[in-house]
Amino acid sequence: MNTHDIPPSGETKPTATDLQRSFMRHLHYTLVKDKYSATKADLYLALAFAVRDMLAERWLDTQQSYYINDAKRVYYISMEFLMGRSLGNSLINLGIKEEWENALMEMGIDLEDIAETEWDAGLGNGGLGRLAACFLDSMATMSLPAYGYGIRYEYGMFYQKIVDGGQYELPDNWLRYENPWEFGRQEHLHKIRYEGSIVESSDPAGEVRHSWVDTHDVMALAYDVPVPGYGNETVNTMRLWSAKSTREFELESFNRGNYVGAVESKMKTENISKVLYPADHMAEGRELRLRQEYFLASATVQDIFYRFSKKHDDLNLLPEKVAIQLNDTHPTLAIPELMRILLDEKLLSWKTAWDLSVRTFAYTNHTILPEALEKWPVRMLEGILPRHLQIIYRINDHFLKEASVRFPGDSDRLRRMSIVGEEGEKHIRMAYLAIVGSHSINGVSVLHSEILKDHLFSDFFALWPERFNNKTNGITQRRWLKCANPWLSDLISSTIGDAWVTNLDELQKLRAMAEDRDFQQQWAEVKRANKQRLADYIYRHNGIQVSPDSLFDCQTKRLHEYKRQLLNVLHVIARYNRIKANPGLNVPPRTVIFSGKAAPSYFMAKLIIRLINAVGEVINNDPAAHDRLKVVFLANYSVSQAELIFPAADLSEQISTAGTEASGTGNMKYALNGALTIGTLDGANIEIMEEVGRNNIFIFGMNAEQVEGLKRAGYRPGDYYSHNQELRQAMDMIADGSFSPGDPGLFKPIVDNLLGNDPYLLLADYASYVACQDEVDRLYRHPHEWTRKSILNTAGMGKFSSDRTIAEYARDIWGVKPEKVGRHSRRDLA
Repeated sequence: MNTHDIPPSGETKPTATDLQRSFMRHLHYTLVKDKYSATKADLYLALAFAVRDMLAERWLDTQQSYYINDAKRVYYISMEFLMGRSLGNSLINLGIKEEWENALMEMGIDLEDIAETEWDAGLGNGGLGRLAACFLDSMATMSLPAYGYGIRYEYGMFYQKIVDGGQYELPDNWLRYENPWEFGRQEHLHKIRYEGSIVESSDPAGEVRHSWVDTHDVMALAYDVPVPGYGNETVNTMRLWSAKSTREFELESFNRGNYVGAVESKMKTENISKVLYPADHMAEGRELRLRQEYFLASATVQDIFYRFSKKHDDLNLLPEKVAIQLNDTHPTLAIPELMRILLDEKLLSWKTAWDLSVRTFAYTNHTILPEALEKWPVRMLEGILPRHLQIIYRINDHFLKEASVRFPGDSDRLRRMSIVGEEGEKHIRMAYLAIVGSHSINGVSVLHSEILKDHLFSDFFALWPERFNNKTNGITQRRWLKCANPWLSDLISSTIGDAWVTNLDELQKLRAMAEDRDFQQQWAEVKRANKQRLADYIYRHNGIQVSPDSLFDCQTKRLHEYKRQLLNVLHVIARYNRIKANPGLNVPPRTVIFSGKAAPSYFMAKLIIRLINAVGEVINNDPAAHDRLKVVFLANYSVSQAELIFPAADLSEQISTAGTEASGTGNMKYALNGALTIGTLDGANIEIMEEVGRNNIFIFGMNAEQVEGLKRAGYRPGDYYSHNQELRQAMDMIADGSFSPGDPGLFKPIVDNLLGNDPYLLLADYASYVACQDEVDRLYRHPHEWTRKSILNTAGMGKFSSDRTIAEYARDIWGVKPEKVGRHSRRDLA
């Protein structure tokens, strides 16, 4: 049997001989290696190519089915897609992991060993990108006609190393070695224009038309990555754009004798897709970021028109056949880009073009933090995207006229709502442009959506209440339970069946098992095995020996002050001081695990990483704490590392200041794997509490309303410092150099910031947090009760599948339905 004859899911599966033949064919003829010369990387590539062959026919069939059925399609635009490794996920979704394990084992090859060779795709940083990846998985599993659009960054966020306790950034050159999961599409090449000038003219009907001329051009080249659904025929596409210089632009410089200039121009042009999130604290970095965002928006919108026009001439059908979802504000330039094409190239009237555009776009907001709500200086847009600035001004003019009819004479409100901000340097508010240009605006948790309506975008909600809705985030259980935690997955499936893989509500059946002592024992054994696996990893990478019998207390996420890793550190220091002061203190042993990256220019976040490592250095080397407290910072947090941590965690730290975390998805991944949450009433923590039960989660601190009330009343962090001896001792140790004897003032800025400002109210929530941690200790002393609650946490996760989230988007926003995939490519080739 040839690889191309390997049957799809639902048919007879290939034999071990079929798989081995496919594997060896790629090793010999694709890689030109044999058993004597093949490296582990070669073995991985041979397997990846063989698995990719199994996706190929389904992929072709899927795209042809969408075309033949004239399906309405979803285009999900995101600056980030944190996909993780593709091999394991593909094997699981194809339903053929066990067959490959056995086939390779017969050849003396360990699947898990060679799978470790795959480098995580460097296309994202944190929750935003991982959510997008989960959504792509769900859309394919639900057979929805959908495409993900992003940038093929040559270098990812950065590779994080810890050197002398501090974060050290190295290039994340994830494309250094061959990426077997992508296909370059030379035929899909779009011209992206920058700078230039605008020429006005009148058409025969007297309509003013605009031409964008004398531009500097860049080419966007498509690379496609397959996204297989679970247990079905669907393979959707993630299309990534790579920047290439135009031949004309290079040749012009070359022919003038400017050989060096020609090469420099090429390099500058292709910088657009080099790095995820260039440092935007410098003008050059901000400009590159703007060029990136337009590059993604323009290439994608042009591609959507290309696909639409293959089947349709009538532009009025655009909203009936196209749904574009903006994943946060980064792709918002797609709105004026769509308008530019409709006005300047398709020659529609403004009214018709705007109506089509609004009905096509939808916007997801992911944050309420002011610094994350993008604002672009008018002068920058004027130089780089002059035509788009004109269009944005006209959008704003029409919008303010509409708003003034609804709110006559309310000039303050109109000033607040204007897309063009006048405070300081004149700027464009991208979130406002996204709201005005979309028919749907959604938050990503119930609390977050209420904050958008009641506070952040309250003026817009008053104008268009029908546009606002909530879509609580979710995660794909295929990646975060079946793939990441196979031991727990097998235990669950052997107990309640495997329908939960596509219907996570099935996990509710575990509630009946929570009191069963035999099942509790099996559950606890799986958890301990996962903890041992993580303990081995910690020893290999950090040289720290931790006990799998200790409580694994985990906080793994981007380093940011609002996520309050520092509150966790204060508790660790207080815990250490208690142990030191009372050697006979009976507390359960605890291993506190941190991981996450700080933005390279974020001084305070990087200083907190140094503090975590400095505190760990002291505690881990103090015999007094030897068996009772360890602190670990795992470098270079990634999807693959998360897949190791989540199954091993006992306690999940979700401790952001109430009202600051839009949703969170790490909280869901931990709970799905049986970790108990300690958290504030923030983001999706609230909904997790409702699903798992108030008695099965550790809630502390102020809620969002109380936080705002304390700020309005005049928050005085010094009062909390003065009145809490344990807190004061911990902060004094940070300030006086107890954790930095060689540089006593190193961490003083942290304490100065807490006492002088404390914008995220760590000190106000400290006493409640520590009291809640004491409750954690009390429960952990009762392993059967802890395990019962662990089971109930997993059982309550049904709501938090990204399948549910995507079903709501499809029904309420996109108006799309599943499409059955036929076997067109196989029939055509017959």
